[in-house]
Amino acid sequence: MKKTLCIFLAFCMALSLTACGGVTQHETAGFKPALDTSTSCRITVAGSYDNFEALEAEFDRFNEIYPNVEFSYVKLDDYNNTLGTVLEGNNPPNIFFSYTWMIGNEKYNPVVAHMENLSDSSLGLDLSCIRPGLINRDAEGHVLLVPVFSRTYGMLVNNDLFKKEGLSIPSTLTELLSVCEAFRNKGYRSPMMGYSLKSSGCFMNTVAYPLFVAALAENPEALTLANDLDPAAGEYMRPALEAVELLIQNGCIDFSECDKIEDNYTQVILRFFEGDVPMMICTGDTVSGTKKRESQSEAFVHAPFDYVFSPIPMSDDGGYFIDSPSIQFSVNNKCEDLDMTNEFMRFLISTEELNEMASVKRLVTPTADLSFDSVYAPFGQVPSDRTLSPEVLGIKDQLTVQLRIAAFRVGKGEITLDEAAAMYGSFE
Repeated sequence: MKKTLCIFLAFCMALSLTACGGVTQHETAGFKPALDTSTSCRITVAGSYDNFEALEAEFDRFNEIYPNVEFSYVKLDDYNNTLGTVLEGNNPPNIFFSYTWMIGNEKYNPVVAHMENLSDSSLGLDLSCIRPGLINRDAEGHVLLVPVFSRTYGMLVNNDLFKKEGLSIPSTLTELLSVCEAFRNKGYRSPMMGYSLKSSGCFMNTVAYPLFVAALAENPEALTLANDLDPAAGEYMRPALEAVELLIQNGCIDFSECDKIEDNYTQVILRFFEGDVPMMICTGDTVSGTKKRESQSEAFVHAPFDYVFSPIPMSDDGGYFIDSPSIQFSVNNKCEDLDMTNEFMRFLISTEELNEMASVKRLVTPTADLSFDSVYAPFGQVPSDRTLSPEVLGIKDQLTVQLRIAAFRVGKGEITLDEAAAMYGSFE
């Protein structure tokens, strides 16, 4: 009798859930659909990635709730130059990649005109789940683009190598110089490495940029000079360039070894996976390729090791967390099915979904939960006073170009520090 009753009750429960349309995993986790879940429509996302498996996984998760919504991701060739035309075309995307530098740039006024105000409370987007330094607002206080990935600067650290040699991972500049000397004494030719063949993506900029941002954050007048490409800003660049020279002159980095790395992405990762590099200087964008390439490295497959991505400790107070958006999404305010497009954005902009997507892509999540991926966990320990957001500070692209080229040329010994400081504003 009891068994029969249990079976009957279970049947009734299943029937009731079916009658109500069922309860999905995402509904119970917090997301509640606001539209008819039987709605049929098509949503297109346009971007510059060759492929976007992490986003496609989110399409599938959303389809658990809205099974009749058809999604597609489209890569646009020459993205920055064709986006405006595509948005005005016959089949414009519902969502598109966007960048902070588009705001206020006359060339992109037609693109900005298509950006919906995502801070409109009627949309219900939970922007509070995103680190405040990544949220950019226009002159009217509107949020026109929302970050789905972020980036930073740092170094891949081979934890097992430090343990093997009985050394501690450095947290200050003094410790960094000391540990580099210890590694050299143990036979490591270049304790720190990084890409150094061209200025774009070079390790010199990765070392110098956080220090320059920190200097400008402390002096708004200097920031104005730097953004205006005034040569007087060159003096504020000097400490960052001195840091590059310091690592080279103290034997922390061997150029002859670094110049063997042919690109700042795949080759940097594969060289690090050889297992004999204690610290590899790179950006978070490079780190995003590590998970996929673990199986592509014979050395790593044969002898895997534990690694993390950490700030470079270039002062005796530690390193900086340069917190910048990487990929941002905007909603086309003139697209078809705008209600369902906003419903997908409401689903996506949450700690759970953004972390899930970052985990698949292995990019830095834009949420406050940096601990979910152990590789990026060290950045979650950086204090707030050493976390800097260039976009919030107002740092412009032309400024970053000046530092990048100056750091490269000083590091290579092509110009002196004095010459670099005097040339600020003239680097191309």
